[in-house]
Amino acid sequence: MNFLSSIFLGLVQGIAEFLPISSSGHLSLFQHFFGMSDPESSMFFNVLLHLGTLIAIFVYYWKDIVALFKELILIIKNLFSKKEKGEKPQRLSPRGRMIVMIIVATLPLFVVYPIKDQVEKLYGNTVFVGFALLVTGTLLFFSDRIAKGKKAARSTTMVDALLIGVGQAVAVVPGLSRSGTSISVGMMRGLKRKFAVRFSFLLSIPAVLGANIVSIGDAVKEGIDVSLLPAYIVGTIVAAVSGYFAIRLVNLLADKGKFGNFAYYCWGIGAAAIVATLIFH
Repeated sequence: MNFLSSIFLGLVQGIAEFLPISSSGHLSLFQHFFGMSDPESSMFFNVLLHLGTLIAIFVYYWKDIVALFKELILIIKNLFSKKEKGEKPQRLSPRGRMIVMIIVATLPLFVVYPIKDQVEKLYGNTVFVGFALLVTGTLLFFSDRIAKGKKAARSTTMVDALLIGVGQAVAVVPGLSRSGTSISVGMMRGLKRKFAVRFSFLLSIPAVLGANIVSIGDAVKEGIDVSLLPAYIVGTIVAAVSGYFAIRLVNLLADKGKFGNFAYYCWGIGAAAIVATLIFH
């Protein structure tokens, strides 16, 4: 892998991870049709690319993350503190509810984990990826045409959080956008658009961290070509920077009700992937 390829794949990861167009689907298509990565080193590089997008979330939502971490410490402290007899438990604050909702929404991923090997095999099936992109486009198209929601952290229910989590879990397959699916489900459940985006991106933190922890062991077992580390690092930085600006763009477009415009792009890329596969392979 050369620097140009690493920069390009970092840009694809950073943009497509947060724009609702499926980073996994795009990386699969680029690697399949253009040979943009070395199969022996792609797993470790993919881990680093996801680390780059995780950095982008931490930078953009730094204040939220710090506040949620402090609230988590407070919740744990209250759980283990001695209470007076007859004392009622404290009600969760909006930040406390957010923490619990993120935990609830993360649970469906544990159901998907046992079949991760089968899911990974789909990365080489460009017809499947193409159809999944068509599904992503359809979700985006309809989610943007429903009435604006009014729910925020205080009024969003645990059922809402669980269903958003189910959407995220289903979107582990390449071609289905994680952000697009989870944000769309949130909108369909009546969440405010900005809150749906914020919840989706904060929800991705445990998902990406967990996936990286699971994948890093497999990547190390395959072996890491140290000579490629400079190219990997450059790709990771590009993913982080482009990811930050992609988050800003998604927030802007969702707030203006233009989130569904990405549907046409997903339909075009999905159809092109299917046609190209049938013609050239």
